[in-house]
Amino acid sequence: METFSPEMMIYLLDMVGIVACAIAGTTLALHRQFDFFGCILVSMVNAIGGGTIRDIMLDRHPLFWMMDLNYVIIITITSLVCQMFFTLYQKINWTLKFFDAIGLAAFSVIGLKVGLLFGTHPLIAIMMAVLTSIAGGIMRDMICHEIPLVLQKEIYISASIAGSLLYLFLGLIGMADNIQDTLALVTIFAIRMLAVRFDWHLPSIRLNFSD
Repeated sequence: METFSPEMMIYLLDMVGIVACAIAGTTLALHRQFDFFGCILVSMVNAIGGGTIRDIMLDRHPLFWMMDLNYVIIITITSLVCQMFFTLYQKINWTLKFFDAIGLAAFSVIGLKVGLLFGTHPLIAIMMAVLTSIAGGIMRDMICHEIPLVLQKEIYISASIAGSLLYLFLGLIGMADNIQDTLALVTIFAIRMLAVRFDWHLPSIRLNFSD
C-alpha cells in the first residue's frame, strides 16, 4: 500500500481543519445571532483565513481555495448543516473550544509542513504553523466582537509550538511522515483540551517590586 505524498497529507488535513473551523465559526456566529449569510462568512474566515495569510507571506500562488472549489463548498455545506441541526445549549463554550482545538492541531501541522516544503528555516516553519492555526480564529472572534482566544491567558499558541517542535524532532530521528503527523496532531489537541479541562494557564513573568 502506497503512502500518502506530503501534498496529499496536507490536503487531507486541510479538509479536517476546515470542517472543524467551519463548525466552530458557525457555532459562535449562531450564538451571536448572526443571520444565514453571516454564519457562512464567519465560517469562511475562520476556516481559510490563516492559510490565506500564510500563503501570501510565502508567495504561494494561486491561493489554495481559489483553485479548488471543494474548500468553499465544504465550508458552506458544513455551516448550513450546523445552522439547521445544531442546537445551542449551555456548553457552547466547550463545544467551540473542542472544534477550535481540532482546527488548531490540523492547521498547525499543515502550516509547518507547507513552510518546510517551501524550504524555510525550521523557526520560520514554526511561525507558519502558528500563523495558519491562529489567524482565522482571531479574525472570527473580532467579527463576533469576542476577545480572541489567542490573546487570553489560555494555553493556545504554546500547544501549536509544542506539537511543531515534536514534529521536527521526530523528523530528525528518522520517523515516518505519517507517525510525525499523527503524534503532532494528538499532542497539540491533547495539550489544548487538557488546558481547557483543567484551566491551565502560562505563568506570569510580571515582576513584583512591592515590599
